[in-house]
Amino acid sequence: MIKDSKLTVVGAGAVGSSVAYASLIRGSVRHIALYDIASAKAEAEALDLAHGSQFAAHTDIVGGGSDIALTENSDVVVITAGAKQKPGQTRLELAGTNAKIMSQLVPPLLEASPNAIFVVVTNPCDPLTTLSQKETGLPAERIFASGTVLDTSRLRWLIAQKAGVATSSVHAHIVGEHGDSEFALWSTATIGTVPILEWTRDGQPVFTREDLDQILAEVRGAAYKVIEGKGATNDAIGLSSARIVEAITGDQHAVLNVAPVLSDFRGIDGIAMSVPSIVSAEGARPIRETPFSEDELSRLTASAETLRGVVDSLS
Repeated sequence: MIKDSKLTVVGAGAVGSSVAYASLIRGSVRHIALYDIASAKAEAEALDLAHGSQFAAHTDIVGGGSDIALTENSDVVVITAGAKQKPGQTRLELAGTNAKIMSQLVPPLLEASPNAIFVVVTNPCDPLTTLSQKETGLPAERIFASGTVLDTSRLRWLIAQKAGVATSSVHAHIVGEHGDSEFALWSTATIGTVPILEWTRDGQPVFTREDLDQILAEVRGAAYKVIEGKGATNDAIGLSSARIVEAITGDQHAVLNVAPVLSDFRGIDGIAMSVPSIVSAEGARPIRETPFSEDELSRLTASAETLRGVVDSLS
């Protein structure tokens, strides 16, 4: 476990402030800093959080602002800064603008916290992680995207609602791009120990193949629906990011679907994308033994090629 742990959240917008808030109330770290070039915004968000810290876990809000010194000696840096996704806009369409922002942000942050683990939430998180890892030369386990941790939570919630069980009893994974080419590992999905297509109610199957296709479509479209209604997705990504942070600071060796740059993973090299990974104080290490059906492996390869095309266009 990392003692006296420090988190820097980069970006004080809707997502960044939600990451900081979720980390505060969950007690994910001991100290939180909020960094943004919009100094007044970051200061105000940090102050607002500090005012409520009496009612949360034993976490200290160390401040907010645009001074890079605020971020020094962080154990984890969560990057949320960038242009936000507009209604109808895909994550990949954000790539050009946010790639430039990332290239300016990461080097000074790394200089201020040379031992930190970096978690990229800014979209499109997979290509931005690939580019940042290449530019910084950081070991792949030390810089990774939040990936499909949230998408997997969406999947499990939808399955649980239909099956009538607790979300924690659903074991299913979304992998690949955090975006339109992501897919579910249905071949290993279970409720408790029961394969999902064998789950019954009153002797009748609850799920059909068509149901699974519809659930996956809802997962893929979830962000677009939320953005259309409220302008941004922030609460759930705040919670899922805090979960990643505490897996690092608590050295939990938790299995989460984050997105490090893969190396010879089922033939995929040099692209960040989500696969089940062990997340600890050392960072994220993909689980190479993860089983895939032939169809799932084909989808994984196709998702990687989609992401490679974006990275190549930005290089």
